[in-house]
Amino acid sequence: MAPTVRPAERADLLDVLRIERASFADPWPYAAFESSLDEAAFLVAEGETETTVHGYLVASLVPNHGRAIGHVRDIAVRPESRGAGVGRLLLTTGLDRLRRGGAATVKLEVRESNDPARSLYRDVGFAPARRVPRYYDDGEDALVMTLDARA
Repeated sequence: MAPTVRPAERADLLDVLRIERASFADPWPYAAFESSLDEAAFLVAEGETETTVHGYLVASLVPNHGRAIGHVRDIAVRPESRGAGVGRLLLTTGLDRLRRGGAATVKLEVRESNDPARSLYRDVGFAPARRVPRYYDDGEDALVMTLDARA
């Protein structure tokens, strides 16, 4: 199954919420996804022959002195679909959309303990920029990682 990536629609939100709840101890509420439908890159990956949502990415553009900064705000893949390249496909497609939207730099925050995510981000070109102590509700630190989107 080769997934396809497309913009998220309102009809996808319950699937996105289920994946969010299966992926994170402190999940975003439905309203946060609903208010993100117009973001620069709110994308879903679905199967080629079926409409199962396998993962999603929410990324935005933030104006910054004429050159936008991209922000990957949330990304997750359905547990049974992990390890098949879905997250990488979502991330690279989202980065392309942010670049086309004018992003010079893209940033994201990731749990310090999330080795699979940190590895993926490094593989696509993100580098650690700084640590934010006690960023998450459970007290874990976040790493802020950045990518030069012009490269």
